[in-house]
Amino acid sequence: MSSLTTRGSLFDDFFKDMAPGFFVRPLHGDPLPAPSQIAIDVKETEQAYEVNAVMPGVDKKDIHVSVDGNVVSISAEVRQADEQKRDEKVLRSERYFGSVSRSFSLPQAVDEAGAQARYENGILKLVLPKQAAPSARRIEVA
Repeated sequence: MSSLTTRGSLFDDFFKDMAPGFFVRPLHGDPLPAPSQIAIDVKETEQAYEVNAVMPGVDKKDIHVSVDGNVVSISAEVRQADEQKRDEKVLRSERYFGSVSRSFSLPQAVDEAGAQARYENGILKLVLPKQAAPSARRIEVA
């Protein structure tokens, strides 16, 4: 009789009682990104703010950008679904649906009329012109 235990037996009993799907990862893609996972880079020039937001896997028509003064809000509907091809036997199918959003403030108000947005290769690029600061004007006292 041997009192030695095998390497795997110490953890076998612990993991045997857990649900079998606990450690199974999805067969495709990643789960929905958290709002903090929308990585944003903001650069400032003399005339505008340039914003790059990394949003891979999002369809262009599902992205919404709004500007209110100096607050910029970006939101998107995220959909990930498996495609079934002809003559395939589906063993497991998972779908993810949801929305993500992120808002941030800029140091100066934005001219909404001149704002531009472009989405390519998973990156949303915004050019947000600075609103002209009201110039001080002297008022003559009569």
